[in-house]
Amino acid sequence: MGSHEVLGQAARLASSGLLLQVVFRLITFVLNAFILRFLSKEIVGIVNVRLTLFYSTTIFLAREAFRRACLSGSTQRDWSQTINLLWLTVPLGVCWSLFLGWVWLRLLEVPDPNVVPHYGTGVVVFGISAVVELLGEPFWVLAQAHMFVKLKVIAESLSVILKSILTVFLVLWLPHWGLYIFSLAQLSYTAVLVLCYVIYFKKLLGFPKSTKQQTLPVSRMTDLLPSILRSGAFVNWKEAKLTWSFFKQSFLKQILTEGERYVMTFLNVLNFGDQGVYDIVNNLGSLVARLIFQPVEESFYIFFAKVLEREKDATRQKQEDVAVAAAVLESLLKLALLAGLTITVFGFAYSQLALDIYGGAMLSSGSGTISQCWPCHLHSWCYPIS
Repeated sequence: MGSHEVLGQAARLASSGLLLQVVFRLITFVLNAFILRFLSKEIVGIVNVRLTLFYSTTIFLAREAFRRACLSGSTQRDWSQTINLLWLTVPLGVCWSLFLGWVWLRLLEVPDPNVVPHYGTGVVVFGISAVVELLGEPFWVLAQAHMFVKLKVIAESLSVILKSILTVFLVLWLPHWGLYIFSLAQLSYTAVLVLCYVIYFKKLLGFPKSTKQQTLPVSRMTDLLPSILRSGAFVNWKEAKLTWSFFKQSFLKQILTEGERYVMTFLNVLNFGDQGVYDIVNNLGSLVARLIFQPVEESFYIFFAKVLEREKDATRQKQEDVAVAAAVLESLLKLALLAGLTITVFGFAYSQLALDIYGGAMLSSGSGTISQCWPCHLHSWCYPIS
């Protein structure tokens, strides 16, 4: 596959990711506004900060490094070893889920059950949801490596839509369920997401004459399960070492991305109600980063991994591929710089007005910590991205 073709596929993946992010953020904004009319700010704070942090931390520690390592380099590899490596995310996710669940239940402040009922159940179900999502990791990596753009769009769209519908229905009819509502919605999201990938590959591998099937390194569903290899090691140790390297590199990224949530969770600088309001402001503050930079990062990471060979000098690679990669990198840096400078200039000056338009007096004239977190969050994104 030529570099220009890979660039085209990466651009399509980024644009579809951008569209997905726009839809998801709109749904999230509307859903938060709807939920605040029926449930307390404390429940919103527990779900959107405490439980979401537990879920995202478990997922990150279990899979992020594996994804990057297994998407690096060419698709021409021993995929049996790669799939075996990816399945290690499941037991790793179980271990992290149990450990972090114990921390969330035993070491952190537990909310008043009269205000936020069923907190323990929420932690357990969110942990199970994280493990369920990890079951689809081999399918996700294989789809990303072969640029199955539509699959990602359909799977994530169906999952988010079902989660939103279920949340609205339960909030309207069973508001006294408290965290049961969001726990069931989260579990349904991960289950549908994994099922979409499994069903897609099951149907695709059922038609051996299809063009997409012929490009895949697997021919049946059992090839996507862990297996003992007679001809070699269980995993590719080069990929395993690369996974550890990526884990150390991306750990700092996780701290920077979720740093404010870790501070609120472990240091109790805000009560649960203020955490709920903060999350709404946080969604606005991270809008540009999540809508533009996250899809670009995910898509063009695959592009650079396919076009350039890791640990190989640029002079020994195809000069056409190097030139294309350099031009793309220059364009991406210009985009990041332009967006970052724009936010830096206008974000501080108009943050108070933006808060007042979006949430009224509750956000713009609330406690000092809440009303000031918008420009601070903008600044935290502008610096690392620019």
